[in-house]
Order: sequence, then C-alpha cells, then structure tokens
Amino acid sequence: QVQLVESGGGFVPGGGSLRLACAASGFRFSIYNMGWFRQAPGKERDFVAAINWLGARMTYADSVKGRFTISRDNAKSTVYLQMNDLKPEDTAVYYCAAVRSPTSAAPTTRGSYEYWGQGTQVTVSS
Repeated sequence: QVQLVESGGGFVPGGGSLRLACAASGFRFSIYNMGWFRQAPGKERDFVAAINWLGARMTYADSVKGRFTISRDNAKSTVYLQMNDLKPEDTAVYYCAAVRSPTSAAPTTRGSYEYWGQGTQVTVSS
C-alpha cells in the first residue's frame, strides 16, 4: 500500500537547521509531484514547499524562501526539506504529500494532493 514516512524532526534552537526526509513506497514515486506542508497548533495545514516530478521546478511559501530547500532523490524514492535559520514560528508538524498531476509545477494547495504522511514534529525554541 501507499506509504509516506517522514523523519528528521526534533527540537532545535532558533537559528539552527534540520533536514526532513520523506520516504515513499507503494507507488511510482518518480512520476509524482511532491509537497511539504505544516500545521501549527490551532491553525490550518499550510503549504511550505513543492517540487515537480522531474525535480526541475520548486515552489516555496514566502515565509520560507531563502531558508528552506526542497529536493528529491528518485532513485531512493525520497523527498527532502532542508531547513536553515529556523525561527520559533516554524514550529509545527511537517507533512509530506504526493500527487500525480499533469502540470509542470507541483501544486501548492492542500486539496490537490492524493497521499499524505503522518507528519514529524519540528519545535524551534526562541
């Protein structure tokens, strides 16, 4: 069955870095667009970053541009999120998601995605 398993979350001081990974299985990863979303307590799940199936086009939320980098390794069926210069407002549960869509850019809306992982907690102290 389809599985997306996130890892790499944790507790980090402000200004620190973390690298999240999302290992996919049960579907043909190399033809799926991938995204990262996050959800803070009491808030909606928001878009963070997305990468198309080729790994050639990346999109970021304004709040993370210049600090976060999304990448993928199709040979390992894994998508990554490198997070630098972390801020307390980045504290959230981070989810990866997958969708097979014909567009050249991966979608940025939550409802566009077919598959979701269970999430990994990221906590940034002030």
